[in-house]
Amino acid sequence: MTTPPGLRERKKQATREALRAAALRLAVERGPDRVRVEDIAEAAGVSPRTYNNYFASREQAIVAAVTADREARVAACVAARPADVRLADAVTDAVVEQYTDPGAHGQEALLLVTTRPALRDAYLDATAGIEPPLTTALAARLDATSAPAARVLAASTAAAVRIALEGWIQPTGTAGSSGTGGLVVPTGPLSGRLREALAPLAPAFDAAESRARP
Repeated sequence: MTTPPGLRERKKQATREALRAAALRLAVERGPDRVRVEDIAEAAGVSPRTYNNYFASREQAIVAAVTADREARVAACVAARPADVRLADAVTDAVVEQYTDPGAHGQEALLLVTTRPALRDAYLDATAGIEPPLTTALAARLDATSAPAARVLAASTAAAVRIALEGWIQPTGTAGSSGTGGLVVPTGPLSGRLREALAPLAPAFDAAESRARP
């Protein structure tokens, strides 16, 4: 049974949501390059110092509004899957479900993020956030001695997701880094890219799950 968050945690979450909502709204209205951290903080009703307790840059805040804690939701989906569902399938389905959901802000906000190099980089960097909550979810499915394996699997999942996204939102005419400028041309369905990137991890998930069985 999950303990409800306390008042302090609820206030922190409300502040985080206000900051990321303000960041996205201002970025859409003015363009990301014309938005300062001070502007976001003022619009959210907090000080720039408070802003810095939540986000390291304006790009992080804008991307956070688009992803809306998606990395944590991947872990929650895995944890909610029945125990008899194969772990590799549970992780893959959770990732595909969360990363192909346009979310509350839809395709317009995603287009804003993927057409700006700095925002693209922050969007890709956000995949690292998969590791901590997914490690916890995987450890709960595996035995107590599998904590290192859970972390390795979670980190590998984050890397696979980033690779899939890099291939999906790379600029026109580039075959490498997503940090260059240019138009973004998504190549093929994202769900297919995610499943392809995660497929090599299935044997490792199966092995960890097999070791955890009584």
